[in-house]
Amino acid sequence: MRNLLFYIFILFSSLSINAQINELGVFLGGTNYIGDVGPTTYISPNKPAFGIIYKWNRSPRHSWRFSYIHGQIGSNDYDSDVPSRNLRGINFQNNIDEFSAGLEFNFFDFDLHNSDWAMTPYVSTGLNYFIYNENYIVNKTDKLDYRHSQFAIPMIIGLKTRLFSHFVLGAEIGARYTFTDNLDGSNPRNNNLKGFQFGNLNSKDWYVFSGITLTYTFGKNPCFCAN
Repeated sequence: MRNLLFYIFILFSSLSINAQINELGVFLGGTNYIGDVGPTTYISPNKPAFGIIYKWNRSPRHSWRFSYIHGQIGSNDYDSDVPSRNLRGINFQNNIDEFSAGLEFNFFDFDLHNSDWAMTPYVSTGLNYFIYNENYIVNKTDKLDYRHSQFAIPMIIGLKTRLFSHFVLGAEIGARYTFTDNLDGSNPRNNNLKGFQFGNLNSKDWYVFSGITLTYTFGKNPCFCAN
């Protein structure tokens, strides 16, 4: 993990060369999952998540956004209001390492070099690449088969404000639509484990990161004016 964070720092440093205005900081929050096990609540963080986030602000309205987030997801049928799931009693846990690149759009101008107070809602999307455990369920609990990777599409909505002169504080919720149906062990890729399939095999899994971001701004003063 230490080597991974070092390489991520080098990547973000290279991206910031000659950039107009940069933000570098942390994400802290929680996760929840939506799939074939446990409750069906869309936003209900129950596991921790943390990561690093970098933004390259191209104008007061949009920025390029890159991040690495590590989070745990898990769920238990006994916590579900669905009677069939509650009786089934399956539970699982998984670990996710997510790398993300995308575009963030501000609803209002958010010029970091303007001394006036600023706040804006924002949305973001892009493409995520994440690494997770390919599990299968035996005796109602998950077993690890191997680590695998897949893509996801993030849909993030948030609110941010300037905090002092060089800090930006944000709160956001980001749902990830994945291209796998096995975050929960219900649909293993391994053909030798097809007998352990259950649930809706035609529906992909989701996971959600909810939390706060705190970034430090640096870089030369941009000119957001027309030539």
